[in-house]
Amino acid sequence: MTITPDHRPDEATLDFLRSAFAPEWREPALGHDGVAAWEAENRVTLPEPYRTFIAEISNGSGLGPAEDGGLQPLGWLPSGWPDMGLRHPGKPFPLDEAWAWEDDETADADDPRIDAVFTRGSVVLGAEDGPSFWLLVTAGPRRGEVWMVSDVGAIPVPNADARSFDGWVRHWHSGNDWLA
Repeated sequence: MTITPDHRPDEATLDFLRSAFAPEWREPALGHDGVAAWEAENRVTLPEPYRTFIAEISNGSGLGPAEDGGLQPLGWLPSGWPDMGLRHPGKPFPLDEAWAWEDDETADADDPRIDAVFTRGSVVLGAEDGPSFWLLVTAGPRRGEVWMVSDVGAIPVPNADARSFDGWVRHWHSGNDWLA
């Protein structure tokens, strides 16, 4: 578990995040006490600027990344999320690099490593194109990065500039394709 929060994001980053999510689409922010309670229960400190975003600006949004339903509130799971058991955001995310288990001859449908990708070291940000989901890594060496996980594998956001939460939002807000 990360004991102390990262440094608070600068005001320019917070101003951008405020502008990217129209107030009429925002869910109420959790407040710092609400975030701290969730973190204590889940034995993790959320990475910045996501932590401050959900505490002060919005705990989810019906419009925004991800395209299927917007940004999920903290701890919520989008429809279609596979039932892989309890989630453990404080345990290290199991991957250091992209993994296409569909093409991995050492993996099968019951491989516990696949379950770990879905249950450990992340919060779910939202869904994209049905069985694909955006994760924010909360624990482990890739902490603070946004990844996409699907029924065939997991990859960090393909565009290196979009791997942080605010970079991911900037990429979406600019209208760029994720593979561009």
